[in-house]
Amino acid sequence: MDTPSPSNARSRQDPPLLLIVSPVRNECAHIARVAHALAAQSLPPARWVVIDDSSSDDTVAQLRGLREELPFLTLVRAPVQAPGARDRLARAVEIRNFNLALTHAESLPYTHVMKLDGDIELPPDYLRQLLARFDADPQLGLAGGVLVEPAQDGTLQPIGIPPHHVHGALKCWTRSCLCAIGGVSERLGWDTIDETYARMRGFHTRSFTDLVCVHHRPLASADGALRGHARHGECAYIVHYGLLWVTLRALKVASRRPVALSGVAFLFGYLRAAVRRVTRVPDPAYRNFTRRELRRRMWRAVGVAR
Repeated sequence: MDTPSPSNARSRQDPPLLLIVSPVRNECAHIARVAHALAAQSLPPARWVVIDDSSSDDTVAQLRGLREELPFLTLVRAPVQAPGARDRLARAVEIRNFNLALTHAESLPYTHVMKLDGDIELPPDYLRQLLARFDADPQLGLAGGVLVEPAQDGTLQPIGIPPHHVHGALKCWTRSCLCAIGGVSERLGWDTIDETYARMRGFHTRSFTDLVCVHHRPLASADGALRGHARHGECAYIVHYGLLWVTLRALKVASRRPVALSGVAFLFGYLRAAVRRVTRVPDPAYRNFTRRELRRRMWRAVGVAR
């Protein structure tokens, strides 16, 4: 099958149409702030589809009360999930609901799709500036800003991220990129798998450090910090990251709270996945591409051009 050309499938004269999808569950502490930030955007989205996963708090009631302020809001209820493991992220419930919500906007001629978590507050000019970056680079297929989150001392601390990676909490794809990669995989590690396939298909992926958004719930804290770090270690195994890279990464993760134990949990998650023979991305082309990318990054990190 021919690979689609890495370009944005619209005329330069046509304005972009952005579809935002937010899978949420029990976000009443943050969702109004997220909604008000979208209402204040200098370039509002064409539609914001919020898909609620059986929230037991006032998330849905708050969203219903915001409908007059947000004419582009569509509220969808996700099917009730069968009982399962506690770790909903590991079961890919969130991204499954994201894909389900996309079906409610199939008729909309959108040019870009953004996943926005229910605890991310965007600055007022975020969407306009982000879409301008896509317009300036026809090969840019996947992009987003960076995140800061509240620290214990009351300051906002940045979440470190490589320039080629985009936080899963605020990813934005061009429609052509999302089609070229075959959509988003409903599995742990989806937010690395999609980026890798995008680069394999000739698209650029990038996070912009001047587009700063506030993450109101600490990263990997939904089910506990250590559980979150172990989950990220399992992700690294699934996407074919090597043991050397993971060990070096664990040393960096160890600086996060809880100090030292975070790195141990990350490495433990990776090794546990290996022992359990967790299914990795089965595509040999993906595996080879990932390993080549990691080698190049490691050589660059030590100052050797390859």
